[in-house]
Amino acid sequence: MRHHVTGAMEKRRSDLWRKLVPFMAVLLISALNAGCKVGPNYHRPAVQPPTAFRDLSENPQVQAQAASYADLPWWQVFQDPQLQELVRTALKQNYDLQLATERINAARAQVAISRSRLFPQVQGNADFSGGKEHNFQTKTNFLTLTADAAFQLDFFGRLRRATEASRADLLATEDARQTVILTLVSDVATQQVLDTANAQIPDLERQIAQEENAISILLGNYPQAVPRGRPLVEQPLPPEVPPGMPSSLIERRPDIREAEQVLVAANAEIGVAKAQFFPQISLTGSGGGSFGRSSAFSSLMSSQVGIWSYGAQVSQPVFTGGALRGNLRVAKSQHQQALISYRQTIQRAFGDVSDALIGYEKFHQVRVRQEDTVKDLQESVRLSNLRYKGGTTTYLEVLDGQRSLFSAELTLAGARGTEYQSLVQLYRALGGGWQQQP
Repeated sequence: MRHHVTGAMEKRRSDLWRKLVPFMAVLLISALNAGCKVGPNYHRPAVQPPTAFRDLSENPQVQAQAASYADLPWWQVFQDPQLQELVRTALKQNYDLQLATERINAARAQVAISRSRLFPQVQGNADFSGGKEHNFQTKTNFLTLTADAAFQLDFFGRLRRATEASRADLLATEDARQTVILTLVSDVATQQVLDTANAQIPDLERQIAQEENAISILLGNYPQAVPRGRPLVEQPLPPEVPPGMPSSLIERRPDIREAEQVLVAANAEIGVAKAQFFPQISLTGSGGGSFGRSSAFSSLMSSQVGIWSYGAQVSQPVFTGGALRGNLRVAKSQHQQALISYRQTIQRAFGDVSDALIGYEKFHQVRVRQEDTVKDLQESVRLSNLRYKGGTTTYLEVLDGQRSLFSAELTLAGARGTEYQSLVQLYRALGGGWQQQP
């Protein structure tokens, strides 16, 4: 009797798998054939950049260079070892950068969540029941094991568009992190140079301490003193700063790339909104078995029962009170906002570069002229000393000359600091500073 029951259950399991195999084949074929995606495919908007950066017409040789100063990594631009160490510390410990990194981790996890909906969802179930019936004095013990599978057919690309949007959001967060790095490097360099320029001005000790506090925060530390690097006069300045081709700025600046990825995500969300108008088709299946023993017929008998089922569900919106059309209008409006923001980001980037180029050029001229002034005053003080030693003038003339020279030297120190800061801002405006040191 037991062999007969076992053979019957084996036959049931075999029949069950023969019925489930075609069902799984339908799932796979449907997944492979679901190639239609509603909504627009992304194409980069046409943006016509200017042929040249403003205020370079007097130096066409620099303008014609395809290479840009921003192509240099930050450790080649800022060659002061102490400054490099500060930047490395900031890149390791700065909290803004740590937050940006965690946003990338969250966005990457969101991509996994969105992508998971493209695959069949399978779960296992187990149920055990048993007991005794007092009237008939029967005992039962049953264990039921089943597996359920559900698969949503993405005929109209709703799930694939959602995954596309999630991937674009991930790329946007990665570009946002590069923007944080670029800003962090330039802020550390700017404040460290300012601190160096004013290091010998007693009246600015308060400002120096506040700058040190700001640098400490950038480094992820509590406010404390900051070690000094090279004196400002020893900081190298490049003989020329080629900005590169204007068209390359769109690819180099991470904030522009971030704005474009936001646009890509908004474009994909239009497809998600449009797919809501179409039917949503789901396939389901379940299989398993129930195993146990019962004493319903005077003795314990083994029982083994196969369980299987399959089905399909189609859901078509009929009336939503305008919710679907409103959702589509929202998606289109958000796409238009992202497009406007993208173009605005590009426009502001070229404005930043133009301002930085003009600033660096003019501050360079100020520093050169101030150096000439200091040299003239040094010569005047030298001649005053000679006249004083020769008895042809009083020492008051020497003191007046030295006072004027000291004031001019302080102005020159400030001019050097301002010129160096403008160089850092130009490097940042061109999109340099986000490269990772190997």
